[in-house]
Amino acid sequence: MKQAQPKKTEKKKSGATGQYQWALTVFCMAVGLSAVLSLASEFVMDGAGVAVALLILTLFIGLGIVFDVIGVAVTAADARPFHSMAAHKEKGAKEALGLLKNASRVSSVCNDVVGDICGIVSGATGAVIVTQLQRAMNTRSVFISVAVTALVSGLTIGGKALSKTFAMKQSTKVVYWAGRFLHLFHRS
Repeated sequence: MKQAQPKKTEKKKSGATGQYQWALTVFCMAVGLSAVLSLASEFVMDGAGVAVALLILTLFIGLGIVFDVIGVAVTAADARPFHSMAAHKEKGAKEALGLLKNASRVSSVCNDVVGDICGIVSGATGAVIVTQLQRAMNTRSVFISVAVTALVSGLTIGGKALSKTFAMKQSTKVVYWAGRFLHLFHRS
């Protein structure tokens, strides 16, 4: 007599349904994160001078580069060292394996969501800097706008270009430190 097979309680999402759910999740994440970062930027820059605006601009460019490094490293890293670390109960190894298991989504969030939001917010911050500089210099010169835009673009693109090589060569270290950081929030 055959035994009845227990029904599976979890059904794997079909490709299209899962993809639409992921797109909706990323959309909501982007809207929420963008709103939070924009509000924080507006709050800090309200009435602030050019120096504070430059500091915020540097912060957003740096944040975009750091997340780009993580996104690239997660797609380039090998899981084998992390399996060994996890077997030895090393802090952050399980989290690193989780990042590697979900590499395409982690890369999407790091490179696309956070990276693009940082680019947009740094562009808006650059516009505030242009306005402040034009006010301070009592001019409406287009050269100030072009110079600030070119500098923001150059720092962002150049920083990301330099960081990609680093992320690929040091992918194990980058993923390890990202795992260690995430471990701070997953204490058992």
